[in-house]
Amino acid sequence: MTAKTITTTPLDGQKPGTSGLRKKTRVFMGAHYLENFVQAMFDGVGGVAGKVLVVGGDGRFHNDTATQTILAMAAANGASRAIVGQNALLSTPAASNLIRTRKTDGGIILSASHNPGGEDEDFGIKFNMPNGGPAPEGVTNAIFERTKTLDAYHILDAAPVDLSQIGTTRLGEMEVEIVDPVAAYVDLMRDLFDFDAIGRMIAGGLAVRFDAMCAITGPYARAILQDALGAPSGTVTHGTPLPDFGGMHPDPNPTWAHELMDEMMGPNAPGFGAASDGDGDRNMIVGPNCYVSPSDSLAVIAANAHLAPGYKDGLKGVARSMPTSAAVDRVAEALGIDCYETPTGWKFFGNLMDDGRVSLCGEESFGTGSDHVREKDGVWAVLMWLNIMAATGKSVPELMQDHWSRFGRNYYSRHDFEAIETEKADALMSSLRGKLAGLPGQNIGPFVVETADDYAYLDPVDGSRSEQQGVRVVFEGGARFVVRLSGTGTSGATLRLYLERLDSEHLDLEPQAALADVIAAAQDVIGIAAHTGRDAPDVIT
Repeated sequence: MTAKTITTTPLDGQKPGTSGLRKKTRVFMGAHYLENFVQAMFDGVGGVAGKVLVVGGDGRFHNDTATQTILAMAAANGASRAIVGQNALLSTPAASNLIRTRKTDGGIILSASHNPGGEDEDFGIKFNMPNGGPAPEGVTNAIFERTKTLDAYHILDAAPVDLSQIGTTRLGEMEVEIVDPVAAYVDLMRDLFDFDAIGRMIAGGLAVRFDAMCAITGPYARAILQDALGAPSGTVTHGTPLPDFGGMHPDPNPTWAHELMDEMMGPNAPGFGAASDGDGDRNMIVGPNCYVSPSDSLAVIAANAHLAPGYKDGLKGVARSMPTSAAVDRVAEALGIDCYETPTGWKFFGNLMDDGRVSLCGEESFGTGSDHVREKDGVWAVLMWLNIMAATGKSVPELMQDHWSRFGRNYYSRHDFEAIETEKADALMSSLRGKLAGLPGQNIGPFVVETADDYAYLDPVDGSRSEQQGVRVVFEGGARFVVRLSGTGTSGATLRLYLERLDSEHLDLEPQAALADVIAAAQDVIGIAAHTGRDAPDVIT
C-alpha cells in the first residue's frame, strides 16, 4: 500500500449549500470531482492527520464506492481511525450520535437527504463537526475557497475495505472500525422515551404505519417499532434501503408519501402514521384523516415534551427557522422559555444547543429534533409523538384540536416551484428586494403591509451575521409570506413560498382556503408567473 499524490485542477461548482455539496450522481462520478472536494474538506477543517472520523451514508447509488474513496483519502492524509457504519450505512442522526458519543473529530456523511437517488439522480456529501452538527458557514466557506486553489489530492493505493463485517481492520496506517449502524441509536432512543408505555399502547390496539420510503430509516424503524415496541411485522413499509429508493422520491410530505397519505385518509386508517426521508433526518406525522404540518408538530412537541423521560425537567428553550410558522412562539411564551428565530439550515441551531440555550428545534421542511444530537431526527420525532399519545391517552386528531383550542391555529403552507432557471429565479429575487422599501403601508387585497425586509441573522452566541436569508412581508394582524431560494436542489433553483395566517376562532378550515387571500397577495407582490411562467407550484405542503 502506498500513498499517492494526484495532480489536479480546481473544478467549478463545488460551493456547499445549506447542508453540504449536492450534485447529480454522475457529476460526483466524474474524474477527480469527489476527490477534489474531499481533499478540500480535509484541508478546510485544518487537516485530518491523527484524527478520528465517522463515515457513512444513506445507501443511495454511489454511496459504497464513494465511502471507499473517502477512506483511502483519509488514510493517505494521516487520519488515525475511521468509524464506519456496516455496509457504509448510517442515518444522519445516527452519525451525529456516533460523532458525539465516541468523541471523534467529526464525520463525513454521504447523502442528498430527501432528493431522489440513482445513477441519474442526486448525491451529496457534507462534513459534520466534533459536536455532531453540520459545518458552520465559516468552515464551509473555507472548504469552498480551498476548492478554488486545489492542485493535488492524496489517496492510498489499496484494495477496498470489506465493510460488510463488523469489527476492526486496517487501511495502511489507519484503523477502520466497522460498527452496527443501528444499535447505538436504539440505545439512545431507549434513554429518551418510555418504551414500556409505548409498547403497552401498541399492544392495546394502536395500529402504526411507518413508511421508510426505501431509504435509510427502514432498519432503524424495524429495530425500534417492531422488535423493541412489539408492533407487528408489516408496520414498517418500504423498509429496505435501495440505491434508487425503489424509484421513490424519499421526501416525507403529502405529495411524495402518497401511499401513506391514501391509507391514513381512508376508511380503515391506522391510529398513527409517519414517514421519514432518504437519510433519516426528516419526518411526517399523520393521524386518521389528520395531517400534521411540521410547524404544528414542532409546537405540539414543545407543549408536551415534558411527558417523555428524557425531557421531564422541561425545555431550556426552543428555536425555529424563520420561514417556520410562529405556532411554537406562543407555546414558548406560555412556558416562559426563550424562542429563537434562525435562518434555514440546521447548522444555525448548533450554537444555540451547544450554548445551552435551547433543547428543541424545528424547521417547516419536515425537520424536528432536540439537543440529543446536532441534526434533525425523523425517528426521534415519531417516538416523541408516540410517547405523548401514550402519556395522554389521546389520538393525533384529539391532540391537534386541544392544541389549537388553547393556542389558536397558524394556518400554514409552503408552495415549491422547482427547477426554475437560475437566472430567472435570481431576477425574481432581485426585483422583489427592490420593492421592499416601498411596501410598508401599502394595501394589497384585504391586507396592509406592516413590515417588509430581507432577513439577516445575528448569531447571539458567536456574533456571526448571515445576510439575505429570505424576503419577509408581514401584514397588519400577523399574516405573512416569505420567499427564498432553496439550497438543497441539484437542478436549477427551487423557489419556496411560505404562507401563514393565525386564526383563533375557525379551527377546521382547509389550509389552502384559509390562506387564499395571503396566496393572492403574495402572487401580486412577487409576480411569480411573470418572472418564471409558472402558474402553479409543483409541490404544496
